[in-house]
Amino acid sequence: MIAVHVFVHVVPDGVEAFTAASVENARHSIEEPGIARFDLIQQADDPTRFVLVEVYRTPDAVAAHKQTEHYAVWRDAVAGLMAEPRSAITYETVHPAEY
Repeated sequence: MIAVHVFVHVVPDGVEAFTAASVENARHSIEEPGIARFDLIQQADDPTRFVLVEVYRTPDAVAAHKQTEHYAVWRDAVAGLMAEPRSAITYETVHPAEY
């Protein structure tokens, strides 16, 4: 599994539009066979800061996600809402959880 955390800082008057676009993107993303999880989380003490928590089954799934129509729609919709460029950190599973 590959987890990607995308850090986004949104302009204050863009929070509602960013949230709507991101929820729509997440709804479509979780339908992709290569995505195990896709969450949008909002910072509790600063509602202009978000993290997209994306968990992919394979490295190819990461690239495939960026080729989808819903990703392109999201990317274009939120581009003008950013207070600063988004950043991301990619993680790889060291040991799968066994519960």
